[in-house]
Amino acid sequence: MSCYDSRSGDPTSYRDRKSDSGFGGSMGISGSVRSSSSRNNYEGAESPRKLDLDGLTPFEKNFYVESSSVTAMSDREVDEYRQRREITVEGCDVPSPVTSFHDVGFPDYVMQEITRAGFLEPTAIQAQGWPMALKGRDLIGIAETGSGKTLAYLLPAIVHVNAQPILAPGDGPIVLVLAPTRELAVQIQNEATKFGASSKIKNTCIYGGVPKGPQVRDLQKGVEIVIATPGRLIDMLESHHTNLRRVTYLVLDEADRMLDMGFEPQIRKLVSQIRPDRQTLYWSATWPKEVEQLARQFLYNPYKVIIGSSDLKANHAIHQHVDIVSENQKYNKLVKLLEDIMDGSRILIFMDTKKGCDQITRQLRMDGWPALSIHGDKSQAERDWVLSEFKAGKSPIMTATDVAARGLDVKDVKYVINYDFPGSLEDYVHRIGRTGRAGAKGTAYTFFTAANARFAKELISILKEAGQKVSPELAAMGSGAPQPIAWCSSILSEEHANGASVSPIDLGDDDSRMEKVGIIFDSCCMDGHDWRSEFFHLLYIYTYINERNTVEQFTILPLIAMNTRYLYFLCTTIWSKFLFILAPITHCISICNYFLICFLNCHV
Repeated sequence: MSCYDSRSGDPTSYRDRKSDSGFGGSMGISGSVRSSSSRNNYEGAESPRKLDLDGLTPFEKNFYVESSSVTAMSDREVDEYRQRREITVEGCDVPSPVTSFHDVGFPDYVMQEITRAGFLEPTAIQAQGWPMALKGRDLIGIAETGSGKTLAYLLPAIVHVNAQPILAPGDGPIVLVLAPTRELAVQIQNEATKFGASSKIKNTCIYGGVPKGPQVRDLQKGVEIVIATPGRLIDMLESHHTNLRRVTYLVLDEADRMLDMGFEPQIRKLVSQIRPDRQTLYWSATWPKEVEQLARQFLYNPYKVIIGSSDLKANHAIHQHVDIVSENQKYNKLVKLLEDIMDGSRILIFMDTKKGCDQITRQLRMDGWPALSIHGDKSQAERDWVLSEFKAGKSPIMTATDVAARGLDVKDVKYVINYDFPGSLEDYVHRIGRTGRAGAKGTAYTFFTAANARFAKELISILKEAGQKVSPELAAMGSGAPQPIAWCSSILSEEHANGASVSPIDLGDDDSRMEKVGIIFDSCCMDGHDWRSEFFHLLYIYTYINERNTVEQFTILPLIAMNTRYLYFLCTTIWSKFLFILAPITHCISICNYFLICFLNCHV
């Protein structure tokens, strides 16, 4: 039996205790627990922060006793283990990692659930994170998606709950887990239910989009663990359906995503209602400055464990393909790709907008593909049904917005397709992280347009770090080569490879011509390039197409801006097809264009 398996060894254990007061009890602090008031702040440069603990019942939070096998490890062995599993640690008095589940010293009831789940050994984040969390210190954990972060904080939470006084009527939860999305919150609840059942630990999931009644009843009955999205939890607090006075174990899961979604004010409001000597665990897959700044305010003297590198990187088990395409080529590319890869495996397709998600899903279904969609405008019942159909394989294709990009753990997602490139590289990493989970292999396809060119350089870095092939067209974008030329050249090469004598830029009908040319010109003017030099690139494209005598009409974007001070209007020019009959005429037109640009250039 574990040294802290209080269920059987202590007559006043959590499960057996009948009359102890909840929040107002008099339970003492174990001698091995470090005083919260003596903890240095995260920056470590100021004097220890004084916490106002008047009227707060002390609680136990240090449960870790190092096993003999871990103690026997030399410093060299510890360093070699961390290096082999790419573990980087920061902080004072950092415990050694564990190499097996038995080294952690989990109670028997937790070990039974681990054995039943069929796990062979701890993942890297669990091997180092469990000793840290069980010592009762604040913890920052940074690891890629699918690395086992959920159990890295849930199993210590179960041990933490079992050591606390039982809930009294009117008490709120002991453990609070905040998550950015409903889907992630439900997934965490499933794991909490599975591993907390043997301890008779109750939990509930609080999120919007569903009736409040069942959630209110759960809170009024009393639950030890609450998993919640920030908005609905604040609603419950303001309605006095629960309180956070008993919370001593706080988890912020996918902290970077919560900040991206604008939850920082809600997080601050919730944290302000939790006792200051709580244990806080801060989990994220990336470590941007905004996340670090928030951690400095919420955590004190924390451990920090990084799996791999804190730099943004993708899962190496995922094979990444990036195709340079134009916007109007995407759907045909998608259908062709589905024809090549569709073998009954689960395929997740990401879109930028809810409208686009519904449109593509509708079009796919009309073309005979078994597709369903999930996004924030759908009711929770519909989202749950779509997700269950996808998990069961009844609808192997699911289109989604970024609501499904974080935390969802659907087994056997073989392919991820970024139909629209996301608004950040962090979201790209999380999107493709839906495949290649738990040691499995996966494949990600990304459609990359000229409008996404500003991400090319960082995307290339991610691809190279993961040992992936970088196409010449993408490399040209990332090296600062004229983006429209690289884009057009790639499309032209593809069309020629297919034996088609068509234009590298298909302008289509009159209604969409200006929009498409606008995209081309926008890509020229982004990233602070001098419009005069970039306009020559446009001219190059224009003459490049003209000389191949393949375009019926072409339009140049009428607005040209330089430093917001000069605005020029270049009249729309349309050449009919009959003018392209003779090549000399084409060259004369190109020469006229050249002198026109030179004239504008001299008057800036």
